Order: sequence, then C-alpha cells, then structure tokens
Amino acid sequence: MTASTLQVRPLAETDFDAWLPLWRGYQAFYKTDLPLATTQTTFARFLDPSEPMFAALAERDGRVVGLVHCIRHRSCWTVGDYCYLQDLFVDPEVRGGGVGRALIEWVYAQAAAAGCSRVHWLTHETNTEAMKLYDRIASKPGFVQYRHLL
Repeated sequence: MTASTLQVRPLAETDFDAWLPLWRGYQAFYKTDLPLATTQTTFARFLDPSEPMFAALAERDGRVVGLVHCIRHRSCWTVGDYCYLQDLFVDPEVRGGGVGRALIEWVYAQAAAAGCSRVHWLTHETNTEAMKLYDRIASKPGFVQYRHLL
C-alpha cells in the first residue's frame, strides 16, 4: 500500500464501531480495561464542540487503522494553549507504514491552526518502537512524570 491511500480525518458520530476496536487495542497495550461508561463518555466528549477534546482516525484503503486523541489546555508559560496528545494507537498490522507519523502531523496542524504554542505527549519507557518515531519528530525535554491518583 502506498502512503497516498492514507487519510487522516476528524472523528465522526458514525465512527464508534470502527473506533472502538482500536481504543480497546490501545487499552490492552497499556494493560488496562476502562468501563464502557467511560468509553462512551470519552467518545461523546470528542464530538462535543464545547469540550477541549478532539480526535481523529487514520484510514488506509477505506479501513480505519489508527486513532489519536487530544486535549487542549491552558498554560502558565505561554499565551497560546498547549495541545496534549493523550492517546495514539496504530493497528499492529500496519505499523511502520507512516500511520503514526501522519496522525501526529495532523495533530500538529490542528494545534497550529488553533493557535496552540505546543504539542506534547507521554509514552511508557518500554514503548521503544514508538519512541524511534517520536525521537525524529519531537524533542525529549527530560522531565519525569509524577502522579497521585484520587
């Protein structure tokens, strides 16, 4: 398949059934299983223009093969918002074919159009294959994440 058959587009209301297997695949990759109510709420938020969340799907030859989820948020360091790329997942059958890069570049374009100052994301330290791409298209500032669940 050629890169010319790849399309990245915003998530649509009719995409739930195509999006869900990728969302579940992403959760399985990170060894978690979110409740259906959380999944349904998340999907609805992506479609609500009053929410700071948005999502896109990658299609290759008419088949959905990747997803990306983002959240715009304020920053104390810039006038422009930041764009947090929270979730990125590509069907394992097509990895290495430019889908992840296309999804990230779509996010870059959306964030720039919205006046954001930065796109940022996290990945697990064991996600070494994805980091090969990330190291080519973004900088790694060296921050360590801490968290406390409530």
